[in-house]
Amino acid sequence: MQLIDWIILLGTLAFIVLYGVWKTKGSTTVKQYLKGDNTSRWWTIGLSVMATQASAITFLSTPGQAFDSGMGFVQFYFGLPIAMIIICMIFIPLYHKMNVYTAYEFLEGRFDQKTRTLTAVLFLVQRGLAAGITIFAPAIILSAILGWNLTLLTVIIGILVIIYTVSGGTKAVSVTQKQQMGIIFLGMFIAFYIILSYLPAGITFTDALDIAGASGKMEILDFSFDFENRYTFWSGIIGGTFLALSYFGTDQSQVQRYLTGKSIRESQLGLIFNGILKVPMQFFILLVGVMVFVFYQFNTSPLNFNPAAQAAVTNSSYSEEYQELERDQAEIHLQKKVLITEYVGSGQQQALKNNLKLLNIQEQQNREKAKVLINQADPIIETNDKDYVFIHFILNNLPRGIIGLLLAVILSAAMSSTASELNALASTTVIDLYKRNVSGEKSETHYVRASKLFTLLWGIIAISVACVADLFDNLIQLVNIIGSIFYGNVLGIFLLAFFLKYVKSNATFIAAIITQMLIIIVWLFDVMPFLWLNVLGCLLVMSIALIIQSITKRPNKIKIVS
Repeated sequence: MQLIDWIILLGTLAFIVLYGVWKTKGSTTVKQYLKGDNTSRWWTIGLSVMATQASAITFLSTPGQAFDSGMGFVQFYFGLPIAMIIICMIFIPLYHKMNVYTAYEFLEGRFDQKTRTLTAVLFLVQRGLAAGITIFAPAIILSAILGWNLTLLTVIIGILVIIYTVSGGTKAVSVTQKQQMGIIFLGMFIAFYIILSYLPAGITFTDALDIAGASGKMEILDFSFDFENRYTFWSGIIGGTFLALSYFGTDQSQVQRYLTGKSIRESQLGLIFNGILKVPMQFFILLVGVMVFVFYQFNTSPLNFNPAAQAAVTNSSYSEEYQELERDQAEIHLQKKVLITEYVGSGQQQALKNNLKLLNIQEQQNREKAKVLINQADPIIETNDKDYVFIHFILNNLPRGIIGLLLAVILSAAMSSTASELNALASTTVIDLYKRNVSGEKSETHYVRASKLFTLLWGIIAISVACVADLFDNLIQLVNIIGSIFYGNVLGIFLLAFFLKYVKSNATFIAAIITQMLIIIVWLFDVMPFLWLNVLGCLLVMSIALIIQSITKRPNKIKIVS
């Protein structure tokens, strides 16, 4: 990194923190601190909702996911627009009518305090873990690539978020997220343009798409009913709808974004805006990853993009075997480069396409052999390198200044998502747990101070989780897996509350506990792809609650006439 990169990176982060503190200082009531005094307009809500979901993991992992597996991951988001419509029609009017601070307040009125508390605790557990991963994701990758100390970087990211989130509460989160989304969009569009400009002379964007298609990266839709395939049209439409309903409808980190709306209409327009823009945005980010793949068809790439893995095997007794694989990889790359040039100039002949597929298979086999050697050299080192692909491209190929901007994109995304999570965790803790159990009347100032204290506390917990976390198969999948373990159950509780008045609190409470245990077991034994856990959890808690309610329903007393 050059001086200009440091100036852009540090200047961007400093501006976000200072601007957030300056614009939102002086909250004196709980409504101002936790709901932004209900002044948010639809575009602020839409961008805030989008920024909350689009964490650094999105901009680190998604391009790597496309590089490895192609565009099929976009099917994961197909259910989101459907969920936005349902939430706008049912959830938002109910929340605004009851004037709640958190989604879980509604459950006490419908059921009782213990059901509200259980649901709030489920949220706190899963979102507390996710907040740590949101910080950990950019920290581990940037530390590996740049050589920065992992723990120090984790703490710095956490502290920057804590400063303005504690200071300004919900309004600080919403205000800064508009700036962060602007930086994110600018950075990704510039990166996309630069990737295309780096392609060889004569290779157009259309040619790049043809090359990606010949390599199996443009297979967007999969209508198969293969249950072992994580991402199909059906898992996206069905499982994705349930996940989005749970996340946007019952997760306080999202609910709090649209509870700040000036009116029901502003909140609804904000979510519709997110529903319209989210799928194209994810499609574009995946397309960036596919273009990175095309770039590396004409330029050499490492056998493994994780520099720590490369260093571990190079300095081990497996070094010679690894170097042999690198020579094989270089030969495959030269053959592919010649074949791709011939393929583009021939009108995409099927025979050449088949040969290209064979070379891609050989390349992938080489990469798998490299992972085996890395694991033998150091079993602790993460061999999966999908999350390192995009950052490797940024640091090794982009011009001065743009590197700093793209790093600012990654850290801004981490900060925006983490800020929403800490804000929601504090709100839920104060409103659903602390306020319900504290004795005596307390002033507005007391609860504002409590909110700030719990924001700080959850920030420290998130940093602690990040410091002990470990890299998973793919970070964006890890966050969604954690959500899927809990979300279906929570969504089912809310649907019982909305639509099945017959089911009472005890049946719902017992069903929720049983369901959560069953879902964890199903996940541990890998019975089904994680997206379907949302559907299963929702259906289980509703079915079990109905059965328990039917069994425990008191029979009518029969009068015996003597």
